[in-house]
Order: sequence, then C-alpha cells, then structure tokens
Amino acid sequence: MLGEQKNERDLSIVIVSTNEAHWLDACLTTVYAHAGGARLDVVVVDNESSDGVRGIVEGSFPEARVVSCQNRGFAHGNNRALETCTSRYSLCLNPDTEIVDGNFGDLVEMLDERPEIGLVGVKQLDSDGALYPTVRRFPSAKRAFVEAFVPESLSPSSVGLGERRLDLAAYERELECDWSTGAYMLIRREALLSAGLMDERLFLYCDEPDLCIRIKQAGWKVIHSPRMTIVHHAGKAGVKPKLVAQDVFARRVYAEKHFSAPHRYAYLGAVAARHATRAMLPRRAGGSPERRAASKLALSTLTGRREPPFGPPPATSVDAPVRMLPVPVSGRD
Repeated sequence: MLGEQKNERDLSIVIVSTNEAHWLDACLTTVYAHAGGARLDVVVVDNESSDGVRGIVEGSFPEARVVSCQNRGFAHGNNRALETCTSRYSLCLNPDTEIVDGNFGDLVEMLDERPEIGLVGVKQLDSDGALYPTVRRFPSAKRAFVEAFVPESLSPSSVGLGERRLDLAAYERELECDWSTGAYMLIRREALLSAGLMDERLFLYCDEPDLCIRIKQAGWKVIHSPRMTIVHHAGKAGVKPKLVAQDVFARRVYAEKHFSAPHRYAYLGAVAARHATRAMLPRRAGGSPERRAASKLALSTLTGRREPPFGPPPATSVDAPVRMLPVPVSGRD
C-alpha cells in the first residue's frame, strides 16, 4: 500500500544512492533551491549503502525522507520509493546531479497544462559544462549495425542512423523523442499507473527505453524540454568491463521483450559484431587493453558463457509482468 503523507505534494523526487553520499549535499541543496513554489516530497533511497546515507540526509535535510532497500538495481530502488509516493508527478534523479537552471514549479505548471505528456527529460551538461546528448531513439537492428561499423561522428544524426541525437542545437527547443536518459526522468503519475513501474529484470541499462516505450504505447508523449538544465557528473571513471557486460545483457533482455524473433537475432548479431570488432581493435586504431577486455567480457555475457555481472534477473521469463504502481485510495490523488 502507499505510504500516507500529511500533505499532498506536487512532485516527488526520488534519488537512489548506492554509496554515493558524497554527492548528496550538492544535489539536494540545488533541488530545494530550484523548487520554484512546487511542493516537493524528496525521497532518498539508501540502496544497501555503507557510507551513512541515512544519517547524512536526516542530519542535513530533515525535510527529506529516506527509504532503505536491498541493492537489486536501479529499477528496483526507484520502484521501492515510487510505491511510497502520492504526488501528481515523480522525478527519478541521479545523486551525481545538480540543478543549475530552471525550477520545478514551472515544469509542474507546464505539465498541468499539457495532459498528453507522460515523461520529460531536460538539458544535461557534463562536469566540464559541455552539452550531453540525452535525446535517444529506440534500439533497433538497423541502428545497432550502424553503431557497430560506422563511427558516430560520421553518422548523420538527422536521418536517425544511431540511437543518440547529436545535432546539439536541437536541445535548445522542445522535442518529442523516443526516450531520454535515466539521470533525469520526470514522470506523470497517471503514466506510471497505465504503463507500470520500471522492469526490475533490468538491473542497469535499457530500463529507460523500456519504460518510455510502455508509456508511449499507453498513449502518452515523451519529450525533451529546455526549461531546466542539470549538471550530471558522470563518465569520468573510464571503461568498466562489468558495466559494459551489463549493458549487453540488458540489451538482450530488451530485445527478447520487444522484438520479433528475426529482429531480435539481427539486433543481437549487430551488438555481438560491435564488441567482436572492438575486442580485436589495435591501440593505433583507438583500442586499449581495457576496451578489449570489456568487449571480450561483453561477448561472453551476451552468448551466455558468463552470468550477468550483477547476477541473474529476478524473473527469467520475458513475459513476467511488470510491477504496477499501487492505485491511491479515493480522494488522495
């Protein structure tokens, strides 16, 4: 059942922290500074951390709530918090982010006026202040083959050959898109009620396109909005073979769930070809021992010779139902 709250809130902000307490002061400070009149319900998920998340939040941000759960992945952590929220909108926000422009009151007002929108992504900058392309197209065999053999810089973004939309000037205006990256996903409650929560079989990766495709199938729009800008401190740690392998496993689960058999075989073949090429790439062509090792591990995971890096998913059948958000009691939402 949903947790009871004393006052109805406009927006619940869910932040899943897995030993990332060092980011929380900056993240939460900017969240509250950019409330813009919106009534916020901030929920920090202590995702089986060992760095004192609860104490930090309760000591410095007593207006926020802490939900503790086992670390079963990004989707699982977000779901445990979302089940406690009754706000009209919910934002899944990474802990390593800071709000730098815009305010939540304006976004809530925009969504109240436009009931067709189910999910919103916003402008994201990296730690150096460069725009990071977060508008994405759904995975497909054609796009996977292009990404396997054509350098992204040579693939014309305008014709949709790759998943990422790279014409950065477009990020200055509102865009309807297939999906937006999970560091910031602002979701209408009714869209979650109709589409279901995140699929917990996807420990990491592909949870965003999976959620967005279900939201769109339920009749809602997914958009990118320049009304807010965040900094996302990500991607500075280099290649991590474990995460590369998890990405290909998640892509296999996504393909089994959403693609026909012929499309699935073509897509996974293209993913395998991409990593087979990178596993043999010499240093002079952009390869490195770390990248080759990551692609070799990815191939072993994709072909089933190695278990997924974070263990098998909670349900092996791709037909297993997605968790549904509990419907609030009458009069609460």
